[in-house]
Amino acid sequence: MAEITRDVLIVGAGAAGLTAANDLRKAGLSVAVLEARDRVGGRLWTDVIDGAMLEIGGQWVSPDQDALIDTVEELGLETFSRYREGDSVYVGPDGQSHRFTGEMFPVSAETERVIAEITDRLDAMVAEIDPDRPWEHPNAAEWDSVTWDAWLRAQTDDDEAVRNLAFATGSAMLTKPTHAFSLLQSLLMAASAGSYSHLVDADFILDKRVVGGLQQVPILLAERLGDDVFLNQPVRSLEWGANGVTATTDDLTVSARFAILAHAPVLYDRISFVPPLPRRQHQLHQHLSMGFVIKVHAVYDRPFWREQGLSGTAFSPYELSHEAYDNTNHGDERGTLVGFVSDRNADGVFELSAEERKERILESLSHYYGPEAKNPVVYYESDWGSEEWTRGAYAASFDMGGLHRYGADLRTPVGPISFACSDMAGAGYQHVDGAIRMGRLVASQIVDSSRSTSEAAESN
Repeated sequence: MAEITRDVLIVGAGAAGLTAANDLRKAGLSVAVLEARDRVGGRLWTDVIDGAMLEIGGQWVSPDQDALIDTVEELGLETFSRYREGDSVYVGPDGQSHRFTGEMFPVSAETERVIAEITDRLDAMVAEIDPDRPWEHPNAAEWDSVTWDAWLRAQTDDDEAVRNLAFATGSAMLTKPTHAFSLLQSLLMAASAGSYSHLVDADFILDKRVVGGLQQVPILLAERLGDDVFLNQPVRSLEWGANGVTATTDDLTVSARFAILAHAPVLYDRISFVPPLPRRQHQLHQHLSMGFVIKVHAVYDRPFWREQGLSGTAFSPYELSHEAYDNTNHGDERGTLVGFVSDRNADGVFELSAEERKERILESLSHYYGPEAKNPVVYYESDWGSEEWTRGAYAASFDMGGLHRYGADLRTPVGPISFACSDMAGAGYQHVDGAIRMGRLVASQIVDSSRSTSEAAESN
């Protein structure tokens, strides 16, 4: 077994780990990045399926995501705007599709009034939340003890308003049933995007894409690290103490002064820690779980919906695919739609055969775009729930009461071990932007710690 020594060991070659590794190298520290998969990128993955380039993982860039925007520019990548010319489509409780423009769904005047009123209320609450410390709000304990669904239903008995308000953080973002997470967790999701209004504005959240795919960000960051990135190296054990850490994979032993766990917290239990992590970490990690969503890619010989004057943007809390968008690649003659099937709907379709699941999902898309949607030339489902090193999508969030109870300890280092990933970000929470921010933050903390240790040694 090969043995190597570095200043910092990083577990996970996603955006957080690779950002941290590059920052540490710039500061003069040596690094080794151990990645369990056979590729870099984590939850970013651009692949060619049946001749079509598909963004299997994360893909969008929104205008508030400064860390991601800066990284994309610094790497010399280009972006392009999501296609959004024409009408959007909304399917109401009657099953009828309605074309509309603007942000507000074509609901009754009374339902529109209720949605606007509650959105204003939520924006005011979100404005008081620090996304880095949501548990410090005076009402945090109370807001963490009521479910998102129960809070909304306490505001109004308009079911259509509740469903439209709920799915922005439920099906669309946290990808859990709205009774399974708290109001506080929902407010954090909104605060991380700047406001609840931002979160429900598809033109804001899903603004641009990277030409050639967002996985180029980690690929290019990894290229700069060269031989310091080790693929197919799941860490089996991590010994830690006052003198540093030693990680063991099937092929390598890596000793370092510091370690960064830069992967989803649901995977911490795949590593045997010697000694075990403190009880606080054992407890808090059991209260985090991944959401579940299927990202559906349907490629057609042309973007036929544009001929009908449709933007490709579609929503419905009543449909199997609760939202869908034009996802046509830059400069591509073919047209691509991307749809999402979330939480309990995703559970249900995986009880079906692959063929029946495809049929049901395409049927749902046809309710937005017409019968042509049923006949793609390429069809693919991103199923991160079956991925050994991910186990869900998009990210991890706390169960009821967990955010207020444990949130403050989520990023707290344990001896020489630090934690960094999008699942624990404030701004950019659960997004690539948050992963980059966390990578930068932890790297700067380790650089500071390393300097103070060196200075103390020199003074002795």
